[in-house]
Amino acid sequence: METVSIILFLLLAVVVSGAFARMLPFGVPVPLVQILLGAVIGLSTSHRVVLDPELFLFLFLPPLLFLDGWRIPKDELFKDLSTVVELALGLVLLTVIGMGLLIHWMIPAMPLAVAFALAAVVSPTDPIAVSAIAARVPIPKRMMHILEGESLLNDASGLVCLRFAVAAALTGSFSAGEAALTFLWVAGGGLAIGVLVTLAVSIAKTWVTRRWGEDTGSQILVSLLIPFGSYLLAEHFHASGILAAVAAGVTMTFAEISRQAMAVTRMRRNSVWDTLQFTLNGVIFVLLGEQLPGIVAGAKQTVLLTGHHSPWWLGIYVVAIVAGLAALRFAWVWTSLRLTILRKREGTAEMQSPNWRLVAATSFAGVRGAITLAGVLTLPLVLRDGSPFPARDLAIFLAAGVIIVSLILASVGLPILLKDLKLPPEPSRQAEEDAARVATAEAAIRAVERHQHEQGEAHDDPGLYAAAGARVMDFYQERIDGLSDGGADELRLQERLASELRLVGIQAERARLLELGRSRAIGSEIARKLTRELDLAETRHRG
Repeated sequence: METVSIILFLLLAVVVSGAFARMLPFGVPVPLVQILLGAVIGLSTSHRVVLDPELFLFLFLPPLLFLDGWRIPKDELFKDLSTVVELALGLVLLTVIGMGLLIHWMIPAMPLAVAFALAAVVSPTDPIAVSAIAARVPIPKRMMHILEGESLLNDASGLVCLRFAVAAALTGSFSAGEAALTFLWVAGGGLAIGVLVTLAVSIAKTWVTRRWGEDTGSQILVSLLIPFGSYLLAEHFHASGILAAVAAGVTMTFAEISRQAMAVTRMRRNSVWDTLQFTLNGVIFVLLGEQLPGIVAGAKQTVLLTGHHSPWWLGIYVVAIVAGLAALRFAWVWTSLRLTILRKREGTAEMQSPNWRLVAATSFAGVRGAITLAGVLTLPLVLRDGSPFPARDLAIFLAAGVIIVSLILASVGLPILLKDLKLPPEPSRQAEEDAARVATAEAAIRAVERHQHEQGEAHDDPGLYAAAGARVMDFYQERIDGLSDGGADELRLQERLASELRLVGIQAERARLLELGRSRAIGSEIARKLTRELDLAETRHRG
């Protein structure tokens, strides 16, 4: 019961964290509030959440990475793929090597392999934390897409590097050639397994649905099982379960295009995944806070591993690691943006110099979060000979410190840097959207005409179907005329105003429906049905 109670308190902390963050008179990112609430839980009970590292990794990372891969805009990802790859692979390798050597130089008592492991877990960035920090000052779309793509890939690359570092710490040896070959299998095998699992499951779902219909609950459950199945299968073949989950998520987008689910399935599935993402990300930060009292309480013992006696040295090491990460990221981002996004000026050989605010904002956005905590907690408890894993508590303390300091620095600096920041203009996609709306409207008119004629011939009252069909086709024809005759801007303005007025009407309907329900003028089932219809209508007009 104590364990169940703690889990419930963790979930409650996740629920109230958003409200607390909004109540504060100044902007505080939700992850910091969650860490604080977790610390309160840790201080208020003598029981601690003791997690098995492998279980923690398995429960939290596959669904989060799968969802990131599923929802990331693919066109934007491919457009800036070179920049994303440079940040997600090149920067991670530079961070692992550079920070690993720096950490080992600062703390000689920490073995080099463990230092590389710590560097590997602090290399991935967390876009969820960045989004929370920049809630009041929205991140420019292109920058956010780059950060999302970077996080999607550097999660996997950082954790793969962690795997090699831990293996070196356990065996005491490391072969670059063997590591390169192993990396190819780990990466390639993980990607292939993730793609194949998603395709196989999608084909099987389609086959079953065509013969026996679609069950919404089963479809949602299958989508939840795919990342875990991909992860377990990849790990069984000694490939990267993390990359398998990422690849499975990316493949889901393309599988969905050719095998559409019912509208109600998509809506409910999105709600389930939104809740799961909110819960898992929140629980990870609350768990970090819950672990903090124990981590800080052991600081006096932990600092002895470094050869010092004052716990303040741990704070110095955390600041030094954050500074090193920031310096490496700033240099790499400056070079990457200079060579990719910022092209040569027309007619000259001179390269545009990146705006320092753009570079600084992208660098500050490299916040460490859930993946760092999940990765550092997977460090083994013991070596193969049964002795304690060297400097494990120290690595956990430093990783937790890096997460908190990077969150605080970004929450202060990022809104300042993002204010009125102008990026290179983005090409408009409005023409593409308008063409798609016209094409779909024309297809709808043809389908309505066919159905109208078929039903009119099969029944005794063709005029009724003709009148109903005319009403529907007029709606689509207005869309075509508005988008085809140069009146697209006016049509969009009319639609916006119409949606605004429709929302006013929906609110009035909802208030009157509530009065009818309270006075027992209508039954609860009718009230529930009409409320759902109003909810769907409000969602459409607000979207």
